[in-house]
Amino acid sequence: MSESESTVQPGRVRRRRKIVIRRDDHIGDPIGIVWLAGEDTIAEVLIQRLGDYLGPRVKIVKAEISRDIVEVEVEARGWGDEAARLAAASRDLFQKGAKRNALSMCREAVELDPLNPAATATLGIILTGLQRHKEALDALKRAREFGAGGIEVMLAMTQCAMRLDRLAAATQYAEEALRLEPRNLTARRTLKEIKQSSSKA
Repeated sequence: MSESESTVQPGRVRRRRKIVIRRDDHIGDPIGIVWLAGEDTIAEVLIQRLGDYLGPRVKIVKAEISRDIVEVEVEARGWGDEAARLAAASRDLFQKGAKRNALSMCREAVELDPLNPAATATLGIILTGLQRHKEALDALKRAREFGAGGIEVMLAMTQCAMRLDRLAAATQYAEEALRLEPRNLTARRTLKEIKQSSSKA
């Protein structure tokens, strides 16, 4: 993630960012169609689908599609610092067992800054803990697109994909986790479990 522009207002910041949307993350969902559109319609389809995906609060400045990714320059207003603090507080609440309040608080954090990677990643982690795997995976994909990374995000994505019986995606996420931390035992154990499940299918 990069931020090429920031305009400070009272408590609110307008940011221009580049986000990366991966084709493999969107096979079979509405945004995945942009890779299937013909050259004569791709620009129109791409902007429409991106607008639907990112929501009305995000302005699309520029989008470039390649074989495996879409790079999108976007602009949005948000309270980034406040969103990050609220997300951290929601994680703390979740760890203390106040799961419903934690989820509500984290959703509020995402509302404050719709492109905030920390808030969106935390939402995905909380939803994973609540066993709401489809919602969790959607949030985690967005978080990674917005610039979140790290082993925790990849392991959560792996877990969600496994629970949703998306073994190819789960394998990809587990392998990415191992690239980040080659000695991570959870990632190694999970990848072995995925391969065993795949061989039985």
